[in-house]
Amino acid sequence: MDITIHSSFLPHTDPEASLAFYRDTLGFELRLDVGYEGMRWLTVGPVGQPDTSIVLHPPFAAPGITDEEKRTVAEMMAKGTYASLLLATPDVDATFEKVQASDAEVVQEPTDQPYGVRDCAFRDPAGNMVRIQQV
Repeated sequence: MDITIHSSFLPHTDPEASLAFYRDTLGFELRLDVGYEGMRWLTVGPVGQPDTSIVLHPPFAAPGITDEEKRTVAEMMAKGTYASLLLATPDVDATFEKVQASDAEVVQEPTDQPYGVRDCAFRDPAGNMVRIQQV
């Protein structure tokens, strides 16, 4: 089989704040900006990796989502437990300094983990956990 990861989805609560984080702080490029009925879907991805994207989407755009489900999703997003993303960089300390300078919410400074990786963690503007590990 020949399968690749094309797009992953993360919810956003503020498209402009999310765009600023992923484009301006992490250096991703904006590939698509789609509006529909007052909502926006932003597709971003790392420069030089045109086949790998993250779609930042309105969390309640799914048809059939109930009010109770909306409350649950909103609560989990606020706690940072709804969605996450794992990124990789050759120098996690330098990347941490750049992201921290953007006023992103730091969850964990660069740490050597007992399972063999060095990583750090932030929350994006919607509360999604963004971990960055050194490769």
